[in-house]
Amino acid sequence: MIIALTVLEIVAPVFILAAIGFAWVKLGFEYRVEFVTRLAMTLSVPCLIFTALMQTEVDPVALTTLSLAALVSYGVLTLAFLAVITVARLDRRSYLAPLIFGNTGNMGLPLALFAFGDEGLGYAVVVFAVMAIYSFTFGIWLVSGGGSPLKVLKEPMVAGTLLGGVFLWQGWQTPVFLTNTLELIGQMAIPVMLITLGVAVARLHPGRLGRAAWLSLLKAAICILVGWAVGRWFALPPVAFAVLVLQLVTPVAVTSYLLAEKYGADGDAVAGLVVVSTLLSVVVIPLTLGFLI
Repeated sequence: MIIALTVLEIVAPVFILAAIGFAWVKLGFEYRVEFVTRLAMTLSVPCLIFTALMQTEVDPVALTTLSLAALVSYGVLTLAFLAVITVARLDRRSYLAPLIFGNTGNMGLPLALFAFGDEGLGYAVVVFAVMAIYSFTFGIWLVSGGGSPLKVLKEPMVAGTLLGGVFLWQGWQTPVFLTNTLELIGQMAIPVMLITLGVAVARLHPGRLGRAAWLSLLKAAICILVGWAVGRWFALPPVAFAVLVLQLVTPVAVTSYLLAEKYGADGDAVAGLVVVSTLLSVVVIPLTLGFLI
């Protein structure tokens, strides 16, 4: 009973904020997703990542180990889901990237923060950064057939990660006034991303829901198994292990739908995956957290 209440306290803010975004759209209020997303990904998320890494008290060696574990995890997931869509004869451009890349930003970061505090957030931004770099290179190439690996270097999120890593490695700190400013900007990221998630889900037009249901269940099962196996193999400390599993099991990201629409893949099918996997996460994530905390 105590564990159930603890899990509820962790996941409730995440889903309540997403529900606010969903209700906002259904009530007919204006919400400019493009502007808010650009604000978050260009300004608030990079500040959040930078300050989280700069101020973390986690051993840099542990962060490096987690980075390697995340790389291996996404490599294994790529091979596993490539096998799934090959056997099922699904379109690789439409289905492979959404199955590999979870919503480690909008949902994963706040979950890690609420579940494990600042230490969890420090670990989560590492997994998020690894996923983002992989997504902006291999993911875009996969969907479009022409993604440039150099594009990732232009992303403010990557700059924030690299700079935060340097500050962590050297033990540097920005002046107090600047740190307070960056923290204030970064604090926008989590509520804004969660509300935007709800808005995006409310505006999607999902298709192929039957297929989306079994793929979402399979995605959750494979991600949990891979996260668990890789985390044990790298002998990650408890919080890092829990964060890795939690980040991998997050539902399909809305950005997968946006990329599918932009590059001419099956947008309705990806929208179905986003909606179904997000609804499924209401059950999967609390159950996963129950075993991890």
